[in-house]
Amino acid sequence: MLRILIADDHIIVRRGLRQILLEGFPYVHIEEVPDAEEMIKKVISAEWDVIISDLSMPGRSGLDALQQIKQISPKLPVLILSIHPEEQYALRVLKAGAAGYLSKDLAPDELVNAVNRVLLGKKYITASIAEKLASVLDQDNDRKLHESLSDREFSVLKFLAAGKSVSEIAESMFLSVTTVSTYRARIMSKMSMKSNADLTLYAIEHKLL
Repeated sequence: MLRILIADDHIIVRRGLRQILLEGFPYVHIEEVPDAEEMIKKVISAEWDVIISDLSMPGRSGLDALQQIKQISPKLPVLILSIHPEEQYALRVLKAGAAGYLSKDLAPDELVNAVNRVLLGKKYITASIAEKLASVLDQDNDRKLHESLSDREFSVLKFLAAGKSVSEIAESMFLSVTTVSTYRARIMSKMSMKSNADLTLYAIEHKLL
């Protein structure tokens, strides 16, 4: 029997995804979790065919959890769903090991297709993502500042831009305050920013929040 794990902090979203999957897969076992920590626990304790995860959840982000899941079970396909624009996140999550990136707006029409594709060991990408992947080498000179950050630095950037303190970020990401402070310093240096307010403005302008 097909086993799918859904991770999303909104119960109405989880129920919607469950219904779509039940209509597309008559014989499927589905479980739901509300955050990244519970998702990781489920990955450790049970076998799954596909993980469907939100990108932004309380505590650890889906991107951060994705990296740990790929260490625990490298071949387990993880499909990322998000309300965020493809152009801001799709390439990053695919590079981090995701099997695909799907906008929640497209889920009703594309979720079953996406799951079928990743079950075959293939990547699920939309035509617009494919086009961006094809031209990414040509765009190196035009890369946005945040694209130079590591995945951990990018996660810290989002927290800082959202107004979280270093200690709050450390608690959410299970890191020390010193480590988060180091990440913050690297972010400021790489992006030539001077304050958290600068990061917030940048994040708003580039639709990272």
